[in-house]
Amino acid sequence: MRYRTLGNTGIVVSEVGFGTIPILKGSVPVLPDYYNLDDEEAIAVMGHAFRLGCNLFDTAIVPEYGDAEIKLGKFAGRIGRKHIIISDKARFYGGNEMYQAVRSSCENLNTYVDLYFVHQVGPEQEEAVFQKGGALDALAEWKQQGAVRFVGVASHYYDILLRGAKDSRVDVLQGSGNLLERGMLERIKEEPLFRRKGFLANKVYGAGLLPAHFPVGDLLGAVLSYPVSCALVGIGSTKQADASMAESVPLAIPPFEGVLRRLEKEFTPIACDRCQRCRCPKGTEIHTVFRQYQYYFLGKDFWALKKLGLNMENSARWCRECVDMPCLASCPRKVRIPDEMQKVWALVKTHKPGFTEYHTV
Repeated sequence: MRYRTLGNTGIVVSEVGFGTIPILKGSVPVLPDYYNLDDEEAIAVMGHAFRLGCNLFDTAIVPEYGDAEIKLGKFAGRIGRKHIIISDKARFYGGNEMYQAVRSSCENLNTYVDLYFVHQVGPEQEEAVFQKGGALDALAEWKQQGAVRFVGVASHYYDILLRGAKDSRVDVLQGSGNLLERGMLERIKEEPLFRRKGFLANKVYGAGLLPAHFPVGDLLGAVLSYPVSCALVGIGSTKQADASMAESVPLAIPPFEGVLRRLEKEFTPIACDRCQRCRCPKGTEIHTVFRQYQYYFLGKDFWALKKLGLNMENSARWCRECVDMPCLASCPRKVRIPDEMQKVWALVKTHKPGFTEYHTV
């Protein structure tokens, strides 16, 4: 295991961090069906990863991550709190809710938190988080009191992470990226402001789908070739810990075109790396639509179709009727976005009875 400094925090973290979703037990929406660890099993897996050199463990508040936060607290008490870095998060955006969330987290963990993130901040929550009295102010207050060492923002949106990089209250950031969806990481690499903030990268395995198509070492090496402090991966067994942490990770990233060629053996991928530069006048998140299309063929077919079915009919119609097409001018990979949107709509129509033609809303 190698280590990196977490921005300007002074903390040194392992290049690979332990994501705790797979150690949950019970009926939790984010829990994969094939995991269901009790306390001792979970502590044993975390201990195995720790012995392999992992020192950063990422969780989220109960009940969002089920009992993972509680299990991590028990592990911290057993292994010795000073030996690990705890990263926690909550999906609360107002100051009062976030303040209470941190209190609950510290009670569940029975200790302080090293990194605490406002979780999954999207455009709808952005102003509530950053405004006076919002979630960031609440975390900053806990930081002053010593319950939180460093304040963070976690988001899948580049513009929100950039705003966090500019905000003096924010010490660390957490965003997504992988071998296929590398566009946001490319932009982060080009922006000097991010160098001052510690950065944790999630979705390294593409929601667990990419290891079926690419070696784990390539997936980790790709993300770690960018200026990130730690690559977070979900670990639910000692075998998975061995695969992600036992060997040194090569810092190399295959060309994007080579990744597409690998996937072309199974389906026709859309050449979108989710850089998020495209802008739709109607508000369609083009990069998210393309992501769900890719995920359908990568193995999450039911989940992807459910997401695509929410408004795909209107999105495809708007795209077909659009005259200005600003998305085409802003796409650095020259993706034929209108054509690809119709391709996605054709997929949805095939699998969702009743979606056979455009309707006026």
